[in-house]
Amino acid sequence: MSAPIPVVICDDSPLARKQMGRSLAEWNLSVTEASHGLEAIEAARAGKAHLLFLDLNMPIMDGYQTLERIRAQDLPCIVIVVSGDIQPQARKRVLDLGAIGFIRKPIDKDAVREALASYGILDELEPSHKELSALPTSGFDQSLQLQDYYQELSNIALGSAAERLAQLLGVFVQLPVPRVRLIEGEEISALLEQVRIESGSADTLCQGFLGAGIAGEAMLVFDQHSLEDMAKLMQLDGDMTPQLKRELLMDIANVLISAYLGALGDQIQVHFSQGPPVILGSHCDLPPSAELERWQQTLTIELGYRVEGYDISCNLLLLFTEDSLAALHERTKHL
Repeated sequence: MSAPIPVVICDDSPLARKQMGRSLAEWNLSVTEASHGLEAIEAARAGKAHLLFLDLNMPIMDGYQTLERIRAQDLPCIVIVVSGDIQPQARKRVLDLGAIGFIRKPIDKDAVREALASYGILDELEPSHKELSALPTSGFDQSLQLQDYYQELSNIALGSAAERLAQLLGVFVQLPVPRVRLIEGEEISALLEQVRIESGSADTLCQGFLGAGIAGEAMLVFDQHSLEDMAKLMQLDGDMTPQLKRELLMDIANVLISAYLGALGDQIQVHFSQGPPVILGSHCDLPPSAELERWQQTLTIELGYRVEGYDISCNLLLLFTEDSLAALHERTKHL
């Protein structure tokens, strides 16, 4: 048997790295894991990356920067991007930067095999003769934190929502890494107070959601000048009247919140129903902190969207109720 082919799996999500590793387990490969682009570059310099599976949205050095560095340093590695960011411009950009292909998350073993075959790589892979450990059919991988599962679910949902916004506006949406936290009861009040402060100088919309025993609140906060620039981008003439502002808020919120919850629900097999959106203002307030102090723990997901080339940005906060955590945990077991 030939020596194993050196492969690097670069993704900030431990879950995504494990999923890709399992998809490659049948072949004779020597796998190195990297949690950001800089580690992948170092592995490539050390000759460990004949083939590199590269995520896009990562801290320290993202996928785009990694591809630029690989090209600038003429590093000998074949790059396949694996990402939840499914914007057409994202795919085009990575191919222009030298990647040979793109695999959409969530990772699927058959999709990985099909991609390797279509890119002409499958023929050079030899089967592995290592005894493969039986993978559990249910339950969490104990080497991962609960947040790791929700982080990857959120990454994929974020990419789907961005693709919807990109289609609506004809732009490229920059996606930071989502922030996923299990927080204690006293932290919830502080987080909502932060939203209250931000809402004082920005436009904020709140929308409840419910499905399969999972409930929560989505809060969308637009930066101060975002709606004015968004109106210009959508070629809406006239002054920013209260009615036009309301229509814009509703339209963009429906795209982002519905797309995110829809993509999240697809992964955990839940259909979320959404309540009517409410624009926060003088006649509406966030839930009083006292109501939430009885919670012991809950899950929060914080996301950001930035439109490239425009002063348009917004932040999305999802707050899941404490009694949703058991159902979320159960629904995530299949990962």
